Amino acid sequence: MPRTLVTAALPYANGPVHIGHLAGAYIPSDIYVRFLRANGEDVKFICGSDEHGVPITLRARKEGITPQEVVDKYHTIIKESFAAFGISFDIYHRTSEKIHHETAAAFFSTLYDKKIFTEEESEQYYDEEAKMFLADRYIVGTCPNCGNTNAYGDQCEKCGKSLSPSELINPHSQLSGKPPVLKKTKHWYLPLDTMQKDWLDTWIRSHEGDWKNNVFGQCKSWLDQGLQPRAVTRDLDWGVPVPLAEATGKVLYVWFDAPIGYISATKALFANTNDPKGWEKYWKDKDTRLLHFIGKDNIVFHCIIFPAMLKAHGEFILPENVPANEFLNLEGDKISTSRNWAVWLHEYLEEFPGKQDVLRYTLTATAPETKDNDFTWKDFQARNNSELVAILGNFVNRTLVLTQKYYGGKVPAHHDLQDDDKACIQAMKSIPEKISENILNFRFRDALFELMNLARIGNKYLAENEPWKIQATNPERVETVLYISLEITAYLAQLMEPFLPFTSATLLKMLDLEPKKWKDFLGKQILRPGHQLREPSLLFEKIEDAVIDVQLQKLETSKAMNQLSNATVTPSKPSTSFDDFQKMDLRVGTIVSAERVPKTDKLLKLTIDTGIDTRTVVSGIAADYSPENIIGQQVTILVNLEPRKIKGIESQGMILMAENAAGELAFVAPVKNMDNGGTIR
Repeated sequence: MPRTLVTAALPYANGPVHIGHLAGAYIPSDIYVRFLRANGEDVKFICGSDEHGVPITLRARKEGITPQEVVDKYHTIIKESFAAFGISFDIYHRTSEKIHHETAAAFFSTLYDKKIFTEEESEQYYDEEAKMFLADRYIVGTCPNCGNTNAYGDQCEKCGKSLSPSELINPHSQLSGKPPVLKKTKHWYLPLDTMQKDWLDTWIRSHEGDWKNNVFGQCKSWLDQGLQPRAVTRDLDWGVPVPLAEATGKVLYVWFDAPIGYISATKALFANTNDPKGWEKYWKDKDTRLLHFIGKDNIVFHCIIFPAMLKAHGEFILPENVPANEFLNLEGDKISTSRNWAVWLHEYLEEFPGKQDVLRYTLTATAPETKDNDFTWKDFQARNNSELVAILGNFVNRTLVLTQKYYGGKVPAHHDLQDDDKACIQAMKSIPEKISENILNFRFRDALFELMNLARIGNKYLAENEPWKIQATNPERVETVLYISLEITAYLAQLMEPFLPFTSATLLKMLDLEPKKWKDFLGKQILRPGHQLREPSLLFEKIEDAVIDVQLQKLETSKAMNQLSNATVTPSKPSTSFDDFQKMDLRVGTIVSAERVPKTDKLLKLTIDTGIDTRTVVSGIAADYSPENIIGQQVTILVNLEPRKIKGIESQGMILMAENAAGELAFVAPVKNMDNGGTIR
């Protein structure tokens, strides 16, 4: 029997899981694994939290807790969310466990003893006050590209440009706030350049045509540029300690230790069984297929670096395929955890109880399999209402309700088959093969389409035969139509399990059936005449506009909060004396007329009643306000400003305006109506 080991990318335990993660790695891998199980294959599904690295320590500093408390918190949220969403891992482990530290350290030691690594001394940024080397994320400065003053040493999150610490303007340490200095340090490197020449280039290029185009294309780009040695250690106090006496204060680089987490998790799966070494056949037996499900940002690690590590070790198989997806956007914008522009899984589960399969369906139907795709709440609503409710749910409900009404819920016998009956049965029997072919080729969108096509066929068949109209005149024909409709329903219940596991379980219960291996029902009769069904209920409910509006408003709030947090505030001007301030005469005034200044885009000529007099003021507010809309607007006016000519018009004062980060202007005015000439102090 074929044996398959499926891994899904280890989510980083510094925040919850969002829909981009689900669409990229976890739903595709879960569909694939559930399909293999349904076909009786030997498969293990491995995942766990990636709990080391700089973002963990940064999150700990931000929240005022320890790195261990950070990973404990988010590991729990992620693990519970996956379980509630129906992602069917055989084990969900974590890289902070002892078994992982031991496995990763032993892996490093094997490569070290085989003299795989090269040793290099280099200069890296060091915080003299904190007495530690600084990872790129610990260094902040001004982005040379967009001027963002909070750019990290590896990337500016405002403009997206990749950076190195040396490119930052006025870099400083996040630990002490002081400028870092360069200091020499020694690290161990994986010689990818040598490996590329020896075997890696040939091995990767041999997968052209087998691997997805987006995966192979990215790998080829890296190979064409020429691989470079990559450090496997770093100066940090959070992670797997480097198992060398000379490496005090150094840990394994997270990119090196994290994929070893797949191995340690498989070990943990078998650790407390009667076969504690059973994990080895999944990692060392050449008859095992190793598949990594990931997003495109992990392609280089799983297609180039991890295989290089496994090959260098010498005891492990290499991946057969790495079916990576592209990125999922949200409402036309890139998903961003730092900007809170995301749909978080744990929040979705709270706000849409019992609707796991609606999200699974939508994310599969819009999966970014070959290019980036977009999730929108309106599309989510439309797919639920127009497809799950109106097609799948409608067909199943009508079939079961009519069976309950006419036969007390017992499956009727069929009679002579007409051509459309035979065509419907033939289509029903052909669809499982189409679903299988698409899943095995990692085309999950197409596989889901074929599943829904069976529901469409059933819906069309039921609508065309209209059993509710001929029950009194042709009861035998109604029995045949409902029998075939029930068989389609039973097929749907079994076939949908990889895609919609919760709906499958509900429907099987209504049919009073147990889940079956595909070989046990394909091409066979599932429901026997006389089989008693249970009471039917709706599989899906319509989602109203008000529910979607709440989600859209949440995103708008996130966008507004992000704009506020990222607003650039103009530095304060030099101090002034109270006496100088007292010289300004600020009054309440009312605009009594306004007109545009000819041949200008920004200027308005205002006539203002100051309570003292009526005077002319030229103001640069035309981009924000139309003249006709501000008549009667109260303003704050500096009445003792020396007059000056602007475009030939004498301006006799200045009105006060507030300006936000986007350059938008607003009147500084009293919150309630005041007498003109009232003083402001």
